[in-house]
Amino acid sequence: MAMNIVIAGAGDMGYHLAEHLSYENRDITLIDVDKDVLDNISARLDVLTIEGDSASIDVLKKANIHTAHLMLSVTTSEKTNICAAVLAKQLGAKKVIARVRNHDYLYPENRIYFENLGIDSIISPSMLCSKEISRMMKRSTFSDVIEFEGGKLNVVGITLERTSPLVNRKLSDTRSNPIFKDVRIIAIVRDQRTIIPRGNTVIHNNDHVFFISIKKAVDSIKELIHHKEKDIQSVMIIGGDDLAFSTALEMEKTYGVTLIHNNKERCKWLAERLNETLVIHGDYKNVNLLMEEGLETMDSFLALTESSETNIITSLSAKNHGVYKTIAHVDTREYIHISHSIGVDSLINKKLVAANHVSRYLRKGMVEVVSGIHGVEAEFIQYVVTKNNRLTKKSLKDLHFPDTTIVAGVIRGDEVFIPDGDFHLQLNDKAIVLTLPEAKPVLEKIFN
Repeated sequence: MAMNIVIAGAGDMGYHLAEHLSYENRDITLIDVDKDVLDNISARLDVLTIEGDSASIDVLKKANIHTAHLMLSVTTSEKTNICAAVLAKQLGAKKVIARVRNHDYLYPENRIYFENLGIDSIISPSMLCSKEISRMMKRSTFSDVIEFEGGKLNVVGITLERTSPLVNRKLSDTRSNPIFKDVRIIAIVRDQRTIIPRGNTVIHNNDHVFFISIKKAVDSIKELIHHKEKDIQSVMIIGGDDLAFSTALEMEKTYGVTLIHNNKERCKWLAERLNETLVIHGDYKNVNLLMEEGLETMDSFLALTESSETNIITSLSAKNHGVYKTIAHVDTREYIHISHSIGVDSLINKKLVAANHVSRYLRKGMVEVVSGIHGVEAEFIQYVVTKNNRLTKKSLKDLHFPDTTIVAGVIRGDEVFIPDGDFHLQLNDKAIVLTLPEAKPVLEKIFN
């Protein structure tokens, strides 16, 4: 039976969630007050749309909220989200999640108030995004870092330069290197296309390559690609909205932070709340001003203004002035797909981060974690092997996984494996599978 999901809010986040879920066997109803937005989505996705206020009981009833397995309240209004989520739960929705902006709501001691109202989870895209940026900074060599089981297995991404010893080699030719016992290349992004590589895949200059490795082997990847990591100490942030504030709050614990914003009143507000951050009022589009404030001495530059274009251009400028690590926030999903060829180290989108976070609530019993990667169509799904059947009796190569899928890693208790085709799964193994969307239904069959 299809899972019934109601999404309130058809903005970027609502749309991404609807798109993400419509690949699977889900009945999705999308509620929004803007008819044009809904018409546009109807033309692209197989979803039911309802025009109206999601905090209205009538509208929720029209969406059959009493049959909903999950209700996601992700409009741009925090009050609407909380009200709609509370009503949805009262009207029979099994699980409800509300998007909020207010930092106070997210303190562990305050979450109990929302649970008492029946809201199962509250999320703030800005705070989730700040934590993601913080992770990227800790592994500054890489564009992306995804950890499984607290870092037992790590997935990292990096763009290969012409000097890399991997360029122009077939994947099968690299296997003789002993490093590949604990490391594997599992995805390549080339010309905005995601490739799940096979033995005869040739690695090109400028490919954005994703590696999976066991914990102790992450440094071997830097050796493999001849990359020297820099220790980050100083960070410049431009922007002053919620994302810039929550990121500065996260960063000032570890780094020397300078934040530049163009609104004087907001700068005062920020300066009162940020204890260790130097807050400067000025025009962040003016590169001369950024230079005066020490751009060339910075190890990292985070462009978190509300304009994607400003963020990309200033990040490229920072790169030209010798800044080691640049991260730009982009609001437009289209930009994410060009991230790996544009020259900025990492692009991030808080709505995609939040949507990846939410998708964890949607899986059946044997699925534990789902993670997406920015600019990559594929996603990771962590399955648990729950019974002895053909899954445990045959080697991976005999299980006939789709070509657009790779079993990237296996966690067995405290042991970690990067499996090859001869590997056999065992009961209770956690298999981390990277897959393109079209292969998901086949995977569900294999693991069920």
